Amino acid sequence: MTGLFPHLSGKSITLAVTGGIAAYKACELVRLLVKSGASVRVCMTQAATRFVGPLTFEALSGRSVVTEAFEGAMQHLALTRNCDLLIVAPATANILAKAANGIADDLVSSVIAASAAPVAFCPAMNTLMWSRSATQRNVRQLATDGFEVWGPASGSLACGVEGAGRMIEPVEIAARASRLVSPHPLAGRRVVVTAGPTYEAIDPVRGITNRSSGLQGYAVAQAAFEAGANVTLITGPTALAVPFGVESQHVLSAVEMRDAVIAALPEADIFISVAAVADWRSAEPAANKIKKRDGVLPALQLVENPDILAEAVARFPGLYCAGFAAETENVVKNAKAKLTGKAVHLIVGNDAARTIGSDMNEAYLVSPRGVEATGALTKQALADRIIAFIANDLSKGGLSREPQHIG
Repeated sequence: MTGLFPHLSGKSITLAVTGGIAAYKACELVRLLVKSGASVRVCMTQAATRFVGPLTFEALSGRSVVTEAFEGAMQHLALTRNCDLLIVAPATANILAKAANGIADDLVSSVIAASAAPVAFCPAMNTLMWSRSATQRNVRQLATDGFEVWGPASGSLACGVEGAGRMIEPVEIAARASRLVSPHPLAGRRVVVTAGPTYEAIDPVRGITNRSSGLQGYAVAQAAFEAGANVTLITGPTALAVPFGVESQHVLSAVEMRDAVIAALPEADIFISVAAVADWRSAEPAANKIKKRDGVLPALQLVENPDILAEAVARFPGLYCAGFAAETENVVKNAKAKLTGKAVHLIVGNDAARTIGSDMNEAYLVSPRGVEATGALTKQALADRIIAFIANDLSKGGLSREPQHIG
């Protein structure tokens, strides 16, 4: 997604690469971390250098790579100094065993032993090696000792077998890292987010929809996850990948979205309605393609779609509800009207003509307390701003929907 993982910006991350074929994936991980604004230092075992050369990681990270414990004074300590997170990827059975038993006999195992920062292992190995009782015992010990173990995934392995042992993908590692180093103001909360357009069939080949990409809604779902929430994303048709850690349900029409939302809300604490739901649908979609006839226009009878946000407010009075007002004129005025008309806690007003299809957004956070202008932000940065606003609201008991003063 645009902006990748902004919570990693400014963080110092040490990546320890050990000797497995999945070492090539660590190159993409470094690229993602650096692009997200993190400062990355790489250290490698000697075995790892047989798979990927240190120069590759130097080029990607912009920093020298350490492969020997005695390259300079106390490198194992230097690599952990001012470190926010240590990631071991790939993590072989060998390094898991060493770390679980406190062995520090080379650079990487010494870095792990010396780290005061959180340490995350991303296992990668043959299925039989992963399933061995000794490996499983070591993994349990690492978890007991407070280490993170991310993965492995199941799939096709380099050795030609199918099964558990595949290192999770770099984007998932980066997402987990972002969540780990982020504040968690929504920890324990359950959040439902809608995103994307809906599609209302006119006949089997035509329909009513809009130009929403879904990017803003997906960014909100990612931001809520990174804030510690359990997130369900209910999405119309988009070309986007669902953010890691977010449960998703794909729907097509407004009625399908409404049904999915109402089914999800009884367990939710927060509902954020970002989807650009079509206001109308055809009363009677044609069973066959409507043929073009010269001089004759087809009669199209429209009916209103359900107002999902209004129904959520009415049916779930204890739910924190936020919505969007995508306008092309009088953005603040229309957002204020929507706030009071739907009796919600927050409306995010924006100029749809300027933001649809763009990676940027400029919005107004309209609440019973007033109006906050965000200025121009990436959609991910705006999502972070929205989640921070909601978390702050809830920390102050902000379930009142009565306007105090909207200036």
